[in-house]
Amino acid sequence: MRWTLRFALPALLIVIIISVTLYIKFAQIWDQYSAPSYAWASLQNTLRGSTLDNPPAVAGKVEDKVVIMARVESEDTDWVAENLPDWQHAIYTVNPSASSPNTTLTTPQNKGHESMAYLTYIIDHYKSLPSTLAFIHPHRRGFRDAWHTDTPLHDNVDALRTLRLPYVQKNGYVNLRCNWNPGCKKAHRKNKHITAEVWQEVFKGASKASFSQPEYVPGEVGAACCAQFAVSRDRVLERPLSDYEGLRQWVVDTHLSDAHSGRVLEFLWHVVFGMTAVYCPEERSCYCNVYGRC
Repeated sequence: MRWTLRFALPALLIVIIISVTLYIKFAQIWDQYSAPSYAWASLQNTLRGSTLDNPPAVAGKVEDKVVIMARVESEDTDWVAENLPDWQHAIYTVNPSASSPNTTLTTPQNKGHESMAYLTYIIDHYKSLPSTLAFIHPHRRGFRDAWHTDTPLHDNVDALRTLRLPYVQKNGYVNLRCNWNPGCKKAHRKNKHITAEVWQEVFKGASKASFSQPEYVPGEVGAACCAQFAVSRDRVLERPLSDYEGLRQWVVDTHLSDAHSGRVLEFLWHVVFGMTAVYCPEERSCYCNVYGRC
């Protein structure tokens, strides 16, 4: 009996530590959305297609398109240049150290998660934007870090290699996630992050003056998560530079935390780039139009 307890208690402790670690890692899914529902939806979409057996040929020439992302200094983003040599890349380090190279792209402040890098790129390159801009996260693949990347193996290289650029130009804005969960399910559209007060603060002074009027605040806001999307240059230029400067200044000035302010813009990028407050294309048509998975 003593020997059984001697081994059972450490084993139980290990199980508890692993469980707590997993819970913390996936709290974003577990707390805000239905984890079982997400897992089932993810499995269904994974079964619709497989990873690329014969990925499109990648030329060495840098084309008229750019990948924009934010990273912390410890994150390895070498995979971008190695696997996407035909894309320009603008990778912003949000927490540079004294030893960072002088060539490192940085943001004015480490706040708002990826939004600070996204807006900084647009502001700094507004008059010289490439035709297609893809805004993505710095983790390449794998469910643990990239569960929200909507390819069979959650791989951003696959996502960008199969992204249908003509559709980006036609539609202006495409969410790189087609799976409705989380973000587009009916229960998610009463978005606790986008209150009337927050909406009016974010769009205060915007070129579309009606955006900041109380009567304009939508009752529902919905889009598939998680701040990975592509836009055309023409769609970006539909807003004046001052709009993007105003959005970035809101991130700097808001009392909301780094995570909370980033979450607000996560659920508003589609509105910023001209889509309706609820932008949830039917999943199958989205996979077909965005990735050619018809």
